[in-house]
Amino acid sequence: MNPHARRAAEQLFVFFFNPAFRHRFERVTLSLAIASFLGHLALIVLHDLHWINLGLGPSELFISPVTAIYTPFSFILVYEVYMLIYHLPDSFTISIGKQYEIISLIIVRRIFKDISKLDISDNWLGSYRNGLLAADMACILVLFGLIFWFYWLRKRRPRLQQPSDIHQFVVKKKGISGLLAPILFLLAVYSLGNWLLDLQQFNLGRLDELPDINKVFYNEFFTLMILFDVLILMLSFRYTDNYSQLIRNSGFVISTVLIRLSFSAEGVLNPILITVGVLFGTLMLALYNLMGRLEAERANEARELAGKEAQGKAQHNG
Repeated sequence: MNPHARRAAEQLFVFFFNPAFRHRFERVTLSLAIASFLGHLALIVLHDLHWINLGLGPSELFISPVTAIYTPFSFILVYEVYMLIYHLPDSFTISIGKQYEIISLIIVRRIFKDISKLDISDNWLGSYRNGLLAADMACILVLFGLIFWFYWLRKRRPRLQQPSDIHQFVVKKKGISGLLAPILFLLAVYSLGNWLLDLQQFNLGRLDELPDINKVFYNEFFTLMILFDVLILMLSFRYTDNYSQLIRNSGFVISTVLIRLSFSAEGVLNPILITVGVLFGTLMLALYNLMGRLEAERANEARELAGKEAQGKAQHNG
């Protein structure tokens, strides 16, 4: 990236992530979440009273007041995406943790949508729909534990010596975040607009099946994050030759690839792929911590040996 382009990207970062903008964005997101929840509830009531016709669209979002929680969760997810981009320059590990939080919230949102369709008939135990809901609920329990472990491991990571030019790496990551913010905003607008267009075509009978609303934006989001994670990984090669750190970062990219693949999976395979992806990244961080301690001990031993040799030479010269 040439200096002018990098400066422009950094200015975008300052514009989108200065404290005043962050505070306004947080307030707007909260207001939209509350308003969307009340609006969704109102639509459900009007739909039940047959005062409005919502067409042939995602009727599962209007069958119970519980499903109204789906909409505010969508705005909460948008805020989490914003915070992910904000933390990207600070720490690759935190940005990966934020991606884990986002996929877990997507599952929670899906649970709120699907729980209203719970099959409580005599054959509830053999219901495929109930099985998928149970798989999602088990998945979120495991993910919550893994995310807790992930951040616990991050706090206990070894303190390795930082490269002297690490500031340049942080500046470049700020430039990447500055570019990523408007790209993701445009992607969100495009994804929502495209889904609404598909909804119209579906209601007109021109589409046989409506695309899954759970995958709107986030399918493309994780694809984009993989590309930017790989870019950051490539940049990191210039600033560190630490083997364990490079392997850890590569493992994080593999983890996000598995999460992205889950959007193409159907049924129980979806939560399985998500769980495996987060587990892989967490185990990679645990192994990195162990390897880092060994490297730190080895560095201390080398310093002690060098000190003894210097002391011996001083005594010999004396």
